[in-house]
Amino acid sequence: MSTAQSDAVVAEGATLEVEGGQAVIGRTPWQLFWRRFRKDKVAFVGLGFILFLILIAVFAPVISSIRHIGPNQIFPDQVNEIGLPLGPSSTHWFGSDTAGRDVFIRTVYGARTSMTVALLATGISVIIGIVLGLIAGFFGGVSDTIISRTVDIVMSLPILLLGIGLGAACSATAQGCLFGIIQPGLGLVVFIISLVNWTYMARIVRGQTLTLRNREFIEAARSLGSGSTRIMFREILPNLAAPIIVYSTLIIPANILFEAALSFLGVGIPQTTPSWGRMLADAQPVFTAAPWMMLFPGAALLLTTLAFNLVGDGLRDALDPRTGR
Repeated sequence: MSTAQSDAVVAEGATLEVEGGQAVIGRTPWQLFWRRFRKDKVAFVGLGFILFLILIAVFAPVISSIRHIGPNQIFPDQVNEIGLPLGPSSTHWFGSDTAGRDVFIRTVYGARTSMTVALLATGISVIIGIVLGLIAGFFGGVSDTIISRTVDIVMSLPILLLGIGLGAACSATAQGCLFGIIQPGLGLVVFIISLVNWTYMARIVRGQTLTLRNREFIEAARSLGSGSTRIMFREILPNLAAPIIVYSTLIIPANILFEAALSFLGVGIPQTTPSWGRMLADAQPVFTAAPWMMLFPGAALLLTTLAFNLVGDGLRDALDPRTGR
């Protein structure tokens, strides 16, 4: 490449160095991440399935209107004379359940329920964990002791039993819990998951903050007059983006499974709201005679959690500069 061509490239904004007569174009961290991530075909398949699932969840009412079938619509002719549901057909693609409801439409709405609960609960948990982890790691002392001991206490609790107890107590009456603030339904499940899942993020952020708070760039920001809040959220937090993103994608499937477990046990999503866990519970008594009732929601739950785990693994490999991929 000639000197004139090199000057033209640099003038266009590209980072260019010449070593041994060869042009070396600098790449931004985002370009390096994307270059590594796109090589992981398995993670790309998982990402594609997640995007497809999000579209299904968003357009669930449209799919329902096209099929002219509601999620709680009952078809008496889909249950035989002994009370067993009929299998898949051209009208009901995934068959029917014991109440005569269409399994396909309920599976589609179950995706809407699972994604809503998982994303909301994960978002709340991540925000709480980031804020408390930054405070504990940056200030140390009494703040660190109180937050760390709180994390230890919450992590020592039997999470599933706690979720069952809270779900049963708050679903006992229509008023819910906390003077009516937490109502039975989606809000209750999001509250339970957020209450117990922020601890892992807080511990990760605290540990990373402890390693960064005495670095040179933090001292430089402090010498320029930056306050503690600005240093935490403008200097330290951007350097924690990689572990936060990776761990967030890994706890989403855990939250989906936790919601399904609560719904399966009857203390999560109400019966009127389609949920994969609730559908699996409904299929339990008749799964030998009507396996489609368990097959389709179970497959959806399996593929969703697998896809999020694959994407999380791919993000971890792409964001970790120590990997050789």
